[in-house]
Amino acid sequence: MIIRSIRAEDAENFLHLCLQLDNETQFMLFEPGERTTTVEEERQRLQGLLTQANQNIFVAEQAGQLAGFLGAFGGSLQRNRDCAYIVIGILQAFAGQGLGTQFFQALDEWARQQGMHRLELTVMCHNAQAVHLYQKTGFQIEGIKQDSLLVNGAYVDEFYMAKILGDAKK
Repeated sequence: MIIRSIRAEDAENFLHLCLQLDNETQFMLFEPGERTTTVEEERQRLQGLLTQANQNIFVAEQAGQLAGFLGAFGGSLQRNRDCAYIVIGILQAFAGQGLGTQFFQALDEWARQQGMHRLELTVMCHNAQAVHLYQKTGFQIEGIKQDSLLVNGAYVDEFYMAKILGDAKK
């Protein structure tokens, strides 16, 4: 399994990965059928993302197939550019094999090189496996976002979690 930064030419495979995640887990934001992005729109989005030093998407690739991703989306303003919001998704067939830990190791190395100060994410409180991964990789719970998402007709809470890396480059 290779962990690498995404490229614009990954647009079709990445979109396929996201659609597959939408269908196989309820822990991602999009519901099945809700994502309407075209391959060309995804390619353009990736090209824009790749021009920003404080944004990256890491993908896990095996034999030309994407098994998961971790996205880091830094702020666009002076006051929040050293903070990145994290999104991660791993196909069920590859879950529990240490891929999440590898993603966060790549993220840490990249974020420190970019001078990032804060990494943050939200996670459904009942997603114990993800909460454990995040805590294991240095994230701490900062609060609870009550009734944050409507999942299967019921509201669920999310944890706000963050990791402080240290002083950002000036």
